[in-house]
Amino acid sequence: MQNNKEWQAAYSVIEQLENAGFEAVIVGGAVRDTILGRPAHDVDVATNAMPEEVKSVFNHTADIGIQHGTVLVIVPAGSVEVTTFRTDGQYTDHRRPEEVQFVRSLQDDLQRRDFTMNAIAMCRDGSFVDFYGGRQDIEAGIIRAVGNPQIRFTEDALRMLRAVRFSAQLGFEIESATLKAIQNKAADISWIANERIKAELDKIWTGKDVFKGILMLEQSSLANYLPGSFEAKQWCDFKAHHKLIGWAYFAVLQGECWQDVLRSYRLSNKEIGFVRAVIAALDALKRGWSNMDYLMFTQQELETARYVAELRELSVHIPQQSIPELQAQLPIKHQKELVVNGSDLLTWSGKKGGPWVKEALQKMLEAVVNGELQNDRQQIKEWIEHEYFHEG
Repeated sequence: MQNNKEWQAAYSVIEQLENAGFEAVIVGGAVRDTILGRPAHDVDVATNAMPEEVKSVFNHTADIGIQHGTVLVIVPAGSVEVTTFRTDGQYTDHRRPEEVQFVRSLQDDLQRRDFTMNAIAMCRDGSFVDFYGGRQDIEAGIIRAVGNPQIRFTEDALRMLRAVRFSAQLGFEIESATLKAIQNKAADISWIANERIKAELDKIWTGKDVFKGILMLEQSSLANYLPGSFEAKQWCDFKAHHKLIGWAYFAVLQGECWQDVLRSYRLSNKEIGFVRAVIAALDALKRGWSNMDYLMFTQQELETARYVAELRELSVHIPQQSIPELQAQLPIKHQKELVVNGSDLLTWSGKKGGPWVKEALQKMLEAVVNGELQNDRQQIKEWIEHEYFHEG
C-alpha cells in the first residue's frame, strides 16, 4: 500500500464512494507501477457512480472532462480524477471516440484499455481485479494488447507508439500478435499530432532500455512513418537522464537537416536552443574547448556534448577533468560579472556607438577569461585604451 498524499487522497475518495453505496477502484498506470515496485504518483479512480452521482457525494468537485465521465474530486489530502466506468463509441480520427457510454460494469471499462498491464484495477484493500492476465504479463515482461490488437490500434493509433515507449521504459518485449498488428497498422501513426508523438519520444529517450525502444521502432515499421532517421545500432550504449540529452543525440544523428527534423516534432524554442548549443559545443570540441567555451556554454550543454562525443567515438580531445571543476577555475563565471559595459566604453572613448563597441567588449571579455586582464575597472580602462582605442 502506498503512503504518499496522492494515494491517501485516492483511498479517501474510494472510501467515501463505497460508503455511499458505489464501487470504486484505482486504475491505470499507478496499478501497473505498484505491481512493478515503482513509485506511482498519478493515481486515478474509476467508479460505477455516474458523474452527477460522484458530485453528489463530495462537497468540492470540478468538471474537468465530464463529457467523458471525469470529475476532479478535492479532498483534504489532495485532488483525485474520478472517472465513471465507460465503453467507447466509434473512433473516426484514429485517436478519440466520438462518444462514450457510461456503464456500471468494471469489466466493460477495463476491456477498452490499451494493454493488459494497464487493464488491472486495485481495490482499497490492496487486492487486484485482473480479467485479462495483466499481472501475469507484467511478471513475464510482456506488452500485450487487450483483446484484438488490430481493433485496439485502429481505435487509437498512438497506442502503437505507447507500446514501443513501454518497451523502452520497462525493458519489456512486445507480444508477437501485438507487434504484428503494429506492423500492419504502422502507417496510421501519421494521423497522430506530432506533439503527441514527441511526448512519447520524450519518454523513450529517458527509458530503461532506449536501444530496445529504437529497435522496436524499426521492427514495428513505425520508424518508416516518423520524421528523421532511427537506427537502433547507433543507440546501443545510450543512457539519458533527461529528455533534452535524447533530443540532442537524435539531432546529431540527423546530420545537417537536424533543425527541420526537430521542428517537425514541435520542440519548443528553449529545447531547440539547447540542442543548438550542444551541437556548437561539439563542433568546438574538435579544436579543444577554450576558457571562452567553458564560460559561454552551460555545464549541461558541455556534459551532453562530451557524452555524445564519447558515444560517437569522435576523434577529439575529451577533457578528463570534471566540467564543474574546469568552470570553477575561470576568473569570472558569467559575462555579466564584467565590471565594464558598453556605456563605459562610449564614455571613455567619446565615440558614437557602433559595431566597434561589441568588438571591444568581446576582446575585453576574452582577455579577462584568459587571465590576461583583471576584472578591474581601472585596469580594463587602461587596457582598452592601449589595445583598442589607440590601435595602429
